[in-house]
Amino acid sequence: MAIGYLTIQTRTAHDALPLSGVSIRILDAQGASVYELTTDENGETRTVPLETLDKNFSLSPYYSGIPYANYSVLARTAGFNSLYVSDIPIYDGQRAVLPISLIPMRERQRSPIQAEIYVGAPAISLSGPRSQEGPSGAPYVLRQVVIPDPITVHLGPPSSAAANVQVSFPDYVKNVASSEIYPTWPASALTANIYAIITFALNRIYTEWYRSRGYGFDITNSPAYDQYFVHGRPIYDSISRIVDNIFDEYVRREGQTAPYFTSFCNGTTATCSGLSQWGTVTLAEQGLSPLDILRSYYPKDIEIAQTDIKTGILSSYPGSPLRMGSTGLDVQTIQSWLARIRRDYPAIPAITDPEGQFQNSTQAAVTKFQSIFNLAPDGIVGKSTWFKLSQIYTAVAKLSELNSEGNTLGIGTVPPSSVLRQGSRGQDVITLQYLLNVAAEYYPGIVAPAQDGIFGSGTQQAVIAFQRIMQLNADGIVGPLTWQALYDVYLGADQNVPSPSPNPGTVQYVVKAGDSLWLIAQKYGTTVDAIKKLNNLTGDLIRIGQVLTIPVSGTPPYTEYTVKAGDSLWRIARQYNTTVEALMNLNGLTSDLLMIGQVLKVPIG
Repeated sequence: MAIGYLTIQTRTAHDALPLSGVSIRILDAQGASVYELTTDENGETRTVPLETLDKNFSLSPYYSGIPYANYSVLARTAGFNSLYVSDIPIYDGQRAVLPISLIPMRERQRSPIQAEIYVGAPAISLSGPRSQEGPSGAPYVLRQVVIPDPITVHLGPPSSAAANVQVSFPDYVKNVASSEIYPTWPASALTANIYAIITFALNRIYTEWYRSRGYGFDITNSPAYDQYFVHGRPIYDSISRIVDNIFDEYVRREGQTAPYFTSFCNGTTATCSGLSQWGTVTLAEQGLSPLDILRSYYPKDIEIAQTDIKTGILSSYPGSPLRMGSTGLDVQTIQSWLARIRRDYPAIPAITDPEGQFQNSTQAAVTKFQSIFNLAPDGIVGKSTWFKLSQIYTAVAKLSELNSEGNTLGIGTVPPSSVLRQGSRGQDVITLQYLLNVAAEYYPGIVAPAQDGIFGSGTQQAVIAFQRIMQLNADGIVGPLTWQALYDVYLGADQNVPSPSPNPGTVQYVVKAGDSLWLIAQKYGTTVDAIKKLNNLTGDLIRIGQVLTIPVSGTPPYTEYTVKAGDSLWRIARQYNTTVEALMNLNGLTSDLLMIGQVLKVPIG
């Protein structure tokens, strides 16, 4: 039996806030519990091994079964609704990173609700037809090829009433690739498919394929019309690493700017005039490069181009990587971003280098940031790390601004009595837009409107999306029921979402009914004495509503491995992508002698 791996990350608000102490249960296909885990200060579990099928099954288009094992995950924590993610494919030798986005309970909500996400089979194994339509002679709308950040995805066919979600462009591409094909394929096949996925999406953006037709989104998740996207699914490391390197590169014809319309299908149960996904595997096994594979399906004069134009980025990538010895304003920029992000992610070490000088502590902070956000932890700020730093800085800063803005607006606890609809203006519209922005931080199906005091179409779409989620009459009119639901969401988030601590290495915790110092200490992996000392408590008495500062040390970044016959430190190190020296240091070994049945700690990351 082969082995795959799974890491769970529980965060909220577009990665703006990690959720520590979340109870995670991993279940097998029969519903039996395999692991009981708890997330650390970064909202992450340790990486665990899971049994699955040999990867050779996923390399053959003729295998009629599923070439992986399915697992499910249940995530629960106090003050939040639960989430159950089912049918998660685990592949031989691949690590899957599952993002868990928990939604805070609303004000007056008596018990948590369990939401569900079904992941299921990738599109490569589905038999449905693909009839992707492209811009055959259609006029191009944009003058330049732009990386949209975020990209707005419609979770259904174009004309359906499904929700829209916004995700960063690299995360979108990683999701689509993980949803379309098998991550066990050769690197050249994966890269060719990812180029096709990137270019297909950029073609939709460049031609405003849906926007020009009056839709409020950039692309759908329907493989019949576009490419498959499963919101909330796991991402595989083999795919993630490739996307980080090429997310701003695309396919075009020589002498042209426009992204080529890179249609594709699996090439077995569905055929098309574009790329055959299964065919890329055969060509990769023959030694063809990604570009040669693409030229086997698209015109021979196609080339790979890069665009430097990205929306939603605070500052343009300097063009060359920042590393040890780099100096200047760009270094100072990333140092300031990391310092702010560290307030929410205290595992990132403090930067003590002079401003604008990339020295040891800056490298250590960058490396830890990369490890937390699934980037190659090399301590170098290339384009993918710069992009992610900008994205996370924007997310944590926005959440902080929203929290303080509520006090400035005087939101209070009593909703306005006005009835608002499209065309309304004034202070109550600003309050409405603010509340929708807060809701959009926790509910992915709400696209945050601009806070301009004008009830336009963007605000109306956000209201309708909110009403659907709250199971209200989705008429786009804000009356008493919608106002109350908005306030319930706002007040519930204020009560249940932990505030980032101004002291990294700690979190702020609001005492709830039934709490005790012992229970809180168990939840955060600390001691009663440590909590008492940090909060200057002389006794064990605490009161509901009291804010405590809790020290968090996090879960050690390792998994456990039981030595089997034929194992050696070198073989285990190679299997887990680590070193013999790291294994010996972590386990206090003085020689490479192993015993069958011995349990080793294996570093992760």
